[in-house]
Amino acid sequence: MSVVPAEVLPGSALAVDETAGRAAAELGPRARLWPSLCAVYRAQLSRARVARIPLLFVATFQSIGIMILMRGVVDGGAEAQAVVAGSAVLVVAFVALNLLAQYFGQLRASGGLDHYATLPVPPAAVVLGAAGAYASFTVPGTVVTAVFGCVLFGLPMANLWVLVAVIPLAGAALAGLGAALGLLAPRPELATLLGQLGMSAALLLGVLPADRMPEAVRLARDLLPSTYGVEAFARTFGERPDWAFVLGDLAVCGVVGVVSLAVATWAYRRAAVR
Repeated sequence: MSVVPAEVLPGSALAVDETAGRAAAELGPRARLWPSLCAVYRAQLSRARVARIPLLFVATFQSIGIMILMRGVVDGGAEAQAVVAGSAVLVVAFVALNLLAQYFGQLRASGGLDHYATLPVPPAAVVLGAAGAYASFTVPGTVVTAVFGCVLFGLPMANLWVLVAVIPLAGAALAGLGAALGLLAPRPELATLLGQLGMSAALLLGVLPADRMPEAVRLARDLLPSTYGVEAFARTFGERPDWAFVLGDLAVCGVVGVVSLAVATWAYRRAAVR
């Protein structure tokens, strides 16, 4: 008489359970990046729509107020171009950098990352979806600020279409930076502080004309991701824009955006497992 383990018998309950478990595992495909990203983007957009629209008005009025103040100091020329371009990109910095840093800082402190960690979505989809949703709110405010600045300083509006490239590329770079700051900050108050400091840097180094800055400040300005979006937009106001330099600045914005979003994804994985 031989002893046979129960789990190898064809009619045993254990065999049936293991077979069903393997079938269930085979029926659950891994979530793909693009569908997951779209789902997170739509969810973030619907949740933030009511809460973020008033803040978008604040960001737009802030940039318009800065241009009105600078109108008494700057008459025109390259300085006016820098003021208008910097004020338009400042709207992106306010939402994509400042608010996103606060959002991820609060999400980490309240345990909201645990909710996302249980969902079958890749970490990159969470970061990119939230960053895209916040950056989308900057489109109307940036366009309104740019049009108002052109009217205020008498600049041509023929090349405002370049905002189609400036907004997403500068928004990606700043949103990745804001998400990384919020996820790496140990406390939500520190995340808010870092977001405010980043927006202040975008204000001081982006709106003020670079020719009037000391050399050390210019070097710090070159390290700010939004600088290249400002430079690309400001170059289009000339009579004969050098599109090679415009494309170069936009390319730098795109590279910085990829790097910053990758760092934010790593920071999300690091914060989610703690």
